[in-house]
Amino acid sequence: MPERYDRFLMTTARLLLLFFFALACGAGHGQGTAPTFRYKTSNGVVTIPGQDPAHGGTTVIPTVLVPVRLQFEAGRDAAKPLTLDAAGDVPQILRSPVFSKVPFGADGETQYVDAMLRATARTSEGSPAGWHTLLGKPEVRPITVRIPAGYGYVLTSKRTGTVLGMADVEFVQREIFKQLPRQDGKLVIAISHNTAYYTYGDATVCCTWGTHGVDGATGNSFVLASYLGAVPPLVEERDAQPLTGQLAEWVNDPLHDPLFHLDYRTPLPTAENVVPSWMWPAVEGAHHRGCGGNSPATRYTLQSPLDTNERSQLPAGPSWVIHARGNAWHVANVALISWFTAGTGPYSFPDSRMLGAAAVPCPASGHMGMEMMSETAPASTAVPVPSDGSKNGHALIGYWTGSGPHGTLLRLRDVSPQWDVIIVAFADVNHQAPEGTMRLHVGPMAGMPGQPRMDVGQMKDDIAWLKSRGKKVLISLGGGGEYFTLAQKESIPTFVNSVTQIVQEYGFDGIDLDFESPSLVLDPGDVDFRRSTTPSIVNLIAALKELREHFGPSFVLSLVPEGPQIPGGYVGYGGQFGSYLPLLWGVRDILSFVDVQDYNTPPFEGLDGEIYQLGSVNYDAAMTELLLQGFPVSGRKEDVFPPVPADKVAVGFLVGTATPKLVTDAMQYLITGKTPEGVTYSLRRPGAYPAMIGAMFWTIDDDLNQNYSFSNSVGPQLHEYPASR
Repeated sequence: MPERYDRFLMTTARLLLLFFFALACGAGHGQGTAPTFRYKTSNGVVTIPGQDPAHGGTTVIPTVLVPVRLQFEAGRDAAKPLTLDAAGDVPQILRSPVFSKVPFGADGETQYVDAMLRATARTSEGSPAGWHTLLGKPEVRPITVRIPAGYGYVLTSKRTGTVLGMADVEFVQREIFKQLPRQDGKLVIAISHNTAYYTYGDATVCCTWGTHGVDGATGNSFVLASYLGAVPPLVEERDAQPLTGQLAEWVNDPLHDPLFHLDYRTPLPTAENVVPSWMWPAVEGAHHRGCGGNSPATRYTLQSPLDTNERSQLPAGPSWVIHARGNAWHVANVALISWFTAGTGPYSFPDSRMLGAAAVPCPASGHMGMEMMSETAPASTAVPVPSDGSKNGHALIGYWTGSGPHGTLLRLRDVSPQWDVIIVAFADVNHQAPEGTMRLHVGPMAGMPGQPRMDVGQMKDDIAWLKSRGKKVLISLGGGGEYFTLAQKESIPTFVNSVTQIVQEYGFDGIDLDFESPSLVLDPGDVDFRRSTTPSIVNLIAALKELREHFGPSFVLSLVPEGPQIPGGYVGYGGQFGSYLPLLWGVRDILSFVDVQDYNTPPFEGLDGEIYQLGSVNYDAAMTELLLQGFPVSGRKEDVFPPVPADKVAVGFLVGTATPKLVTDAMQYLITGKTPEGVTYSLRRPGAYPAMIGAMFWTIDDDLNQNYSFSNSVGPQLHEYPASR
């Protein structure tokens, strides 16, 4: 199941591709084209732009300003792409604090980057006298980047008529530097208009306003960021805030490698600024989020310690408003390098009051670059609410990994009786065997030293025990970070036989499909969900029908797509967007239920024409109604994906990101139609969906570690509803 921590586990294929890409580009990545120097801190030496303040004087960094015209093919007519052009933002950017001098307190009038560097070098005696680092008047070089359907989409707010692009930042970076050769001695500042980004080539790893560092192909020092004009109501940041945020992160780490993908085994690139692993600070409007990593921004979406948005939400953070020459500019408040390295203050800029003390170090994790690590949960003091086992058509569904508190084993028979469907995670892909071979691979933190081993015989007994009490026990195939293909028709028997063996040996009631991106992406030219031409999807549908034929009508089959894989098909169809639609269509007659992961998802549109992001009942209701009502694929009215019956639909939540109240409110709204306070999305069906199954959670284990806070509230709620069938 693809929670954020699973994203550290890259697929073998992607790791190999990245490894060889790094070898090919290694000569280009390193020093970059903009001037830098080594700066001594309390925790070693870091690299920052410009020249050493000991030398004094003014350094002017020549710049190339690149307004990017993004043409999005995803939409009603790929021949007429939706265009977001930053060319019109150039005059505003030139007048902004990026290039113009504006008041910055004691430093007088100067540019944003210069003021930040002077704050970085500030001592008890003040900033270095006569030392400045300025961005030179830029050469403007517009370019156009075409975004294929599998690499981004455009969201529109019907109420305001405003738009927001969403694009693969790595794709955009590569396309920019295919057109822009090496710029020796210069900083490239590429600007997009009203566009947020996802990274790792995966829309579930969202969201950022851009990226920065050194481009591996050309060696260019660069910043890529959006300038915001009139934006949808969901967007909190304004005008130059995203651009200044990325510039600030470039100041803190100018040799950052934006195409380096983090995993457990590989240290951060040696040219980068590696800092002590830091804890997220307590910031108003954000909950405590554990560890942030070993870089001056998180590796995934380059979040600053002052950002307040949750995972997969649009970037949001406190701004500093500068009034100059009749304009009000919003610039980013950011952490200075002194905060990361436990130096002396100031620790934040421009508002030095935002961070009053240096970063608190994270507990040693043993993994360089690890971020978003949860703190050890205290032992559970609550007890699970009993269940009488009666059935009413609603169900509490959860994934089990066997990870009990403090490294202990959580047995299957010890899960709360509130769980109706227990999905064992996982049977993963055996990459050392023929294509399609699955193998059971369960146990807490498998392979980690000191962890208890799973007793297979005990596990089989527990499955039988649960089934004797009316529970359904499934085995989930895949999981976050797994790369699955079934590209060869000849591999169908291998898949069917390996899954059959697992199901029969352990006594599972059926299977759950958790094949996430980059698995099962739509091939170029695959444009009709009713007649898919992607071999892995076509062959998987055939294999699932064989399994159903073998086991009979009692065989349970569930799908657990990520947000892009089904709701994403409403705004675009290609790549990962809508990739589960042909699968869902192909198994519609043998499907038991589908539960979209409402936590591994970027912002999307609802049927009401408004934009929603995770963390609200509005989002859960809007995305679930796409399934319940059906929707025009890629917005094309002539190509409608039909509704899925309510008794085959559940909603997926993540323990730790969701709250019990959020889930109970969402269930109340979708099943009864009673509107919780603050909900603005109106259900298309006023009587709601009394037959809808209920809620799914990743994971049962985490629920136990949080004192059964979800199963003890959502379980009784679902079980007390009137019988739906």
